[in-house]
Amino acid sequence: MLENEDVINTYLEKTCDAESELLKRIARETYLRETMPHMLSGHFQGRVLAMLAKLVKPKRILEIGTFTGYATLCLAEGLDKEGVLHTIDINEELEERVQRYFDISPFGDRIKYHIGDAAEIIPEIEGNFDLVFIDADKKRNLYYFETLIDRVVSGGLLLIDNVLWKGRVLTDHPDSQTKKVIELNETVAKDSRVEKLILPIRDGLFVLRKK
Repeated sequence: MLENEDVINTYLEKTCDAESELLKRIARETYLRETMPHMLSGHFQGRVLAMLAKLVKPKRILEIGTFTGYATLCLAEGLDKEGVLHTIDINEELEERVQRYFDISPFGDRIKYHIGDAAEIIPEIEGNFDLVFIDADKKRNLYYFETLIDRVVSGGLLLIDNVLWKGRVLTDHPDSQTKKVIELNETVAKDSRVEKLILPIRDGLFVLRKK
């Protein structure tokens, strides 16, 4: 539909709110220092996450897949004044740098940064969530959905990233990773506990509202 994706993305970024100086710094340093910088949510998707969080005004957020903390800080913009955001990542090599980003942000005292296997850490975090963002190992996304859906409050949001998988969900001969994404999408599409739609931004963002 769009002949030049880069041009439209530039336009989208120009017509939404600007990034903070800290978010610009995180993006710049991610592209300079990381081997897979495309994992960063980026300017436009970051504004989408911030907008959704502000609409929900969550007291409790759970994020699976911190990476360099860009999306974390976008989601934190919508936190209730006494809210808390738990974020989990398995890459301990990034811990010191990402924690530094959080510490200098306005939300440092409300972000709880966990390093380790999300499947082991999630049961250790007590309580329910108003917003969950899943952006980690795609092969385990269905597991995360099924584990967390009953811990999302009524009216809360569960967001899952990369559900279009660079368009490979439409291929006739999907590889094993793509099959997992397709299985997730088909399972969620049939789940009557949530209202759902996929926003076709970047690599596809599944937005689920708990009934």
